[in-house]
This record gives sequence, C-alpha cells and structure tokens, in this order.
Amino acid sequence: MTMIKGFWEKLNRPILALAPMANVTDAAFREIIAKYGKPDVMWTEFVSCDGLLSPGREHLLLDLQYSELQRPIVGQIFGSKPEHFYEVARLLQQLGFDGIDINMGCPDRAVEKQGAGAALVKTPRLAQEIIAATKRGAGNLPVSVKTRIGYNQNTLSEWIKYLLESEPAAITIHARTRKEMSAVPAHWDAVREAVQIARESQSETLILGNGDLSSIPEALQKVTESGAAGIMVGRGIFGNPWFFDRNPSPEGVSLQQRFRVMQEHTRLFEKLFAGRKSFDVMKKHYKAYISDFPGARELRANLMLVKNADEAEGLLTPLMMKLEKSQSFA
Repeated sequence: MTMIKGFWEKLNRPILALAPMANVTDAAFREIIAKYGKPDVMWTEFVSCDGLLSPGREHLLLDLQYSELQRPIVGQIFGSKPEHFYEVARLLQQLGFDGIDINMGCPDRAVEKQGAGAALVKTPRLAQEIIAATKRGAGNLPVSVKTRIGYNQNTLSEWIKYLLESEPAAITIHARTRKEMSAVPAHWDAVREAVQIARESQSETLILGNGDLSSIPEALQKVTESGAAGIMVGRGIFGNPWFFDRNPSPEGVSLQQRFRVMQEHTRLFEKLFAGRKSFDVMKKHYKAYISDFPGARELRANLMLVKNADEAEGLLTPLMMKLEKSQSFA
C-alpha cells in the first residue's frame, strides 16, 4: 500500500514532537503548550479502538478533543483487532485529524492483556495487519507508529524491518525495551541503528527518537548524533509548557509567570472537563509546576487538597500579590 506522507512532508527538520501521555497531554495542557512553546506536531492521549466502538464511546471522545491552535494534531489509538483500527481510522478522518498514530509501545498491563501496546512487538505479523487496516481506513491521512526497541531484550534490528515493510509515514522509537520501562538510560545508539536500517532499505519512513530529553539543546544534539529526522519529548514537558519555545527569555521563566500559567491551565481544564474528568488530573501538573523555591513543599501539599479551580486560585492569588509587591519595591 502506498505511503501517504501528509503533513510530515511540510515540517521543518529536525521535527520536534510532543509525546502522547495518558492523563497528562489532554486538550487543556496541549492548548497551554501550543500557546507558550508550540512543538512542530502534537499527539493526543492514546485512546482504545475497542472503546471507541463501544457504548462508552462518548466519554473517550473527550480524549480526542483539540483546537485549531494545536495543528498538526495526531490522534493516537491502541488495540489488537485490525478491523477495529480500520473503523476508528475512518472516525479520526471524520474528526478532522492531521494524522493517525498506532501505539505499539505502552507497557501498561491492562493494555498488554488485550494484545495491544508493547505486546505487539511480540506479534509482528499482527502489527503489520494493523498498520495496513489503519491505512485503509485513514484515507489521505498519514499513519505513523510509536514503539520500543524490543520487549524483554533489544530486538530492534528485526522488529523495525516488519514496520518498515508496512511503510508508515513515521516511526517514533522510545529507546528502551518494554522490560526496562524507564528505569535505565535511553539507548540512543538504537535510534541511530534504526535510522541506518531505514536508510539501507531505501525507506522513506521518518525515524524519530524518544527518551531522556531534558532540553532543546540536548534534543538537537541527539538528532545530530543519531541522524534521526526529529525527536519526541515526554516527561521533559511536565511543569514546563515553555519547553519547545524557540526564543526563550535569557532570564528564564519567572515564578510569577509559572503561577499565572498554572492558573490559566487550571481554568482551561475545568472549562473543558468539569464533571467529566477528575480534577485530580491537575494535581499531577501542580507537583511539576511547584518546585525549586522557598515554600514550594507546603504549597504543593496544600494544592493536593483542592477540589476545583477556585480553591487553587485561593492559594495562588495571595502569593502572586506578594511577589508583585516585592518586585515593585525592588
């Protein structure tokens, strides 16, 4: 089946991508990131194909919300039934996504029990069937894959050949095995190997690397060393929607600015998800936003107790006023 490249052809190199992270990169956080430091391409949280074809579909559609500011936006899906990927690819096409990504790397046990996520590394022929079915349903949308370098051990040299045969527009490689999770440093030499294999097979599939990227200079260095077309950032974005800002202030992000954006993020989360998603999702972000300043531990502990945006603002507003006052006397 012909490779459709879609928006991937138009992106500048190196490509800087935002990773999909469950209960983290929802529509609210992506909107904040798009506003303060937009990457070249963004992924949604991953969504179950089986779930999208079930009576519980309406709730899952929350995870597929996006705004025009977030384009190009890729909908990520997981599952193990090719026919379901076909149907859901058609749905994502109707929802106006710019691309579709298949999760073949998630180590969650509940996902793997379905034969999905990282479990697909062990069933490469099924993985190929899933890519083919997704491409049939995707119409003119490009289809990509996010995966790992192996399951219990590094089998990338064999595994990636199956993927390249299926001609996805891009493959993002989390440079660890399923067994390693995130407990060891990412093996960026494996990303370099994947680039070499793609080159030798004359594949037009783009290779992106993922793992242990804490800054844009570090990401650019990894691109240079590996030869990858780009990188994907996951944990580095926590508490730092400015991560992808190409022109950061030499002074960095002030504490006042951090508080203000955190408030904006909270209000947006409540606007989009009030009564439909647990407010506890925001508390993951508070832990990351609130760090490295006197009184951070106490404020963080208090924020873990709030139940809505008003309560969070009640804690932050006095601190922001105090900061403004101290600056005016500086």
